[in-house]
Amino acid sequence: MAREERGSAVAEFTLVGILLTVLALAVVQLALALHVRNTVLDAAAEGARSAALAGSSAGAGITRTRELISAAVSAEYADEIEAGVSTIGGIPVAWVTVRAPLPVIGLLGVDRTLEVTGHAALEVLD
Repeated sequence: MAREERGSAVAEFTLVGILLTVLALAVVQLALALHVRNTVLDAAAEGARSAALAGSSAGAGITRTRELISAAVSAEYADEIEAGVSTIGGIPVAWVTVRAPLPVIGLLGVDRTLEVTGHAALEVLD
């Protein structure tokens, strides 16, 4: 080994190790962001199903959505929830929309960057 190349393996290992660590953390953060998005979307859909039950209301859907998000992620993600009734293709549906932060570093994120809506057909008793 030439004299000027001594110690270069240590420097290479350090630089490559840092790069691989940053890459691994980025993949973990992406997985966390997708997990939060899917969890909030599932809670919105479940809240819409709760609001669509016969004799239920939009408030029941909001409450159910808030409970699910608070239990699965954090209560901070359940601050802004809206619900209502509309029609899609002539079919009456209940909807629940959640606006939450998208996690950027850990669970810290920018407010209101994630918006998901769940729908469910209204249950009607004749």
